Amino acid sequence: MIYSSKDVSPDGLDNRYRERRFALFTKIVFQVLSGKQSCRILDLGGSSKYWSRYGKELDWTRVSVCSVNRTAEPVTMPGFESLAGDARRLDQFADQSFDIVHSNSVIEHVGKWEDMVAMANEVRRLAPHYFIQTPYFWFPIEPHARFAFFHWLPEPWRYRIILRRRCGFWERQPDVGKAVIQVQSASMLDKGQMHSLFPDAEISFERFMGLPKSIIALR
Repeated sequence: MIYSSKDVSPDGLDNRYRERRFALFTKIVFQVLSGKQSCRILDLGGSSKYWSRYGKELDWTRVSVCSVNRTAEPVTMPGFESLAGDARRLDQFADQSFDIVHSNSVIEHVGKWEDMVAMANEVRRLAPHYFIQTPYFWFPIEPHARFAFFHWLPEPWRYRIILRRRCGFWERQPDVGKAVIQVQSASMLDKGQMHSLFPDAEISFERFMGLPKSIIALR
């Protein structure tokens, strides 16, 4: 399973979108805290750097975050815990162990459709609320390759491009096998797929110049 790394430097369009997105997520946190003393959040694929940057408005005496990623990170941030794990199988947690599950740009990296279904089932099992964001398939710029229409090309074309040049966050690859693995590391979703994965969610879009850029499942 491949989780995306998140650049949380203060500059850039992506981080402006994350700030707006986190403001929307914060409303769910406040909703939970309006009815109970604490809010426990499971973050799939996150980092302490992300939460220290965007979570400044949260009351960390009442909020705690458990982050699950490919590897655990050393943590000094109060209220933040980092664990190694697999978003498709989180057997270490009992049903409804958290108040909210949060995830940014991860579900497109966990594998094929059955892997996405497994992650979605875990999200819905573990908390009554969730906030799951992923890039939208029908936005013309592939966000990992930073390449217009790249994700709409047949896979044999895509891996051949990666054999010849770097594309965005994706390095040029030395052979066919590594190039195929690279292009298969992200599978973006459309609205119908997102609704199938999260049938009890409200589905909304982030937009860039009027075009849907990413899709959010919110409950």
